[in-house]
Amino acid sequence: MANNKLNVDGILLLEQPFVRVPYENYRKVFRTSQRNVEKEFGPLQNVSNDLANRAKSGTLSGDEALKTIDGMISRVESLKRKLSDLNESAGKPTLDVMRERLNHLATIESIQSTTEPEFSRWADTRLDRWLVDWTLRTGKERTAKRIARDKDIETLVDIDLFSDIKRIEDALARHSCTEALAWCSENKAALRKIKSTLEFELRLQEFIELARQRRSQEAIAYTKKHLIQWQETHFEEIKRASALLVFPPTTTCGPYKRLYDYSRWANLIRSFRLAIYNLNTLPNEPLLHLALYAGLASLKLPACYDTQTKNVDCPVCDGESAALTAASTNDVTMVSASATGSSNDITDHGSQLSTTSTSTSTSGSTSVSGSAPTSSSGSQPLGLGGLAEEVPFSHHANSTIVCRITGKIMDADNMPMAFPNGNVYSLEAMQEMAVKNNNIVTCPRTGLACAFSDLRKVFIS
Repeated sequence: MANNKLNVDGILLLEQPFVRVPYENYRKVFRTSQRNVEKEFGPLQNVSNDLANRAKSGTLSGDEALKTIDGMISRVESLKRKLSDLNESAGKPTLDVMRERLNHLATIESIQSTTEPEFSRWADTRLDRWLVDWTLRTGKERTAKRIARDKDIETLVDIDLFSDIKRIEDALARHSCTEALAWCSENKAALRKIKSTLEFELRLQEFIELARQRRSQEAIAYTKKHLIQWQETHFEEIKRASALLVFPPTTTCGPYKRLYDYSRWANLIRSFRLAIYNLNTLPNEPLLHLALYAGLASLKLPACYDTQTKNVDCPVCDGESAALTAASTNDVTMVSASATGSSNDITDHGSQLSTTSTSTSTSGSTSVSGSAPTSSSGSQPLGLGGLAEEVPFSHHANSTIVCRITGKIMDADNMPMAFPNGNVYSLEAMQEMAVKNNNIVTCPRTGLACAFSDLRKVFIS
């Protein structure tokens, strides 16, 4: 039961964005309400003071006073309607979302063990949330909406947020900064707090586009209106960009050619995404990936990136890799072991015996010197193997050696048996092969055949 005890603190580590996103949305609603109140409060206060002063001086007639008061009442009622509409359209729905999400998280407080049915249901819902998050981040918005609707978790996912992200990113892809600048204006205080330079980058890009179109007068006016306020922190960049009024878009001069480069728009999209993720405490990667990293880190071994030692049952080996070659036995190392009559080191599940030593292996994989490679096409490996490249190799105090033939663990009851060429397989596999082939065993990797009696027992230390 102790092993099944629920680690609530560990579970909540990944749930901060889950609550933070609606909280940030409600802060925006509050700021909008505050701006509306401040906008109306100033004029009302001025009219009220003027009315009081004129009443004291005796220059205010009864009709004028009534007319002025009616106007004040009308403005207050108009403000009340605005606040009420804002609360109904944005405030109340956001509070409902916050309540739903907090209730969802509160469920695990009453669960004691991971074996309870309630936890399984909660974990299934969490997985659905992570799947929606992944589909939204990868541009599959219709799929995300379908999952959210079918699983009835629309209040537990951030479809609206990612829809806004996509809308603004699409605008940037069309080389328009308007939507992104509007977002910056709405979140000016928050961006200033995290010291984001996104607004400056957008303003600079608009200036570059004016220079690209050779609209020099408009570019100069734009600098005075929007860029001059950034001169204390970005003077060098502004000065360099100003030279674009002299250099045409066809220039071959390095610094100015880079400013004209259309790849800057892709950089702006990345900067915007990082900024909005930061404001909502969203991780830069899908939550599903973060959860998978924990498991992959415990399984990842260099052998997973060797085509000769991949294990079909290992998720880290799921993927295509090219530079996964260990052509010589010196590239493959494993736990220190001793064979009868000699002292050598052994690799797992039928790998070569080598005179090099030290590293650990498990889950049917062999440790291989070198780092995880990319796929044969030069891109990232496919499947979970690609995700595994982001995590460190696992550390195991004790080795687990798996037979390449049977897929079973080799231990004291199923001894590792070494061929003369150094390849190792389990005693069970060798005995079964010897019975079928008149006491002759054949190495499946090299084709070397020998008598069963020529095999040597290997002892793992």
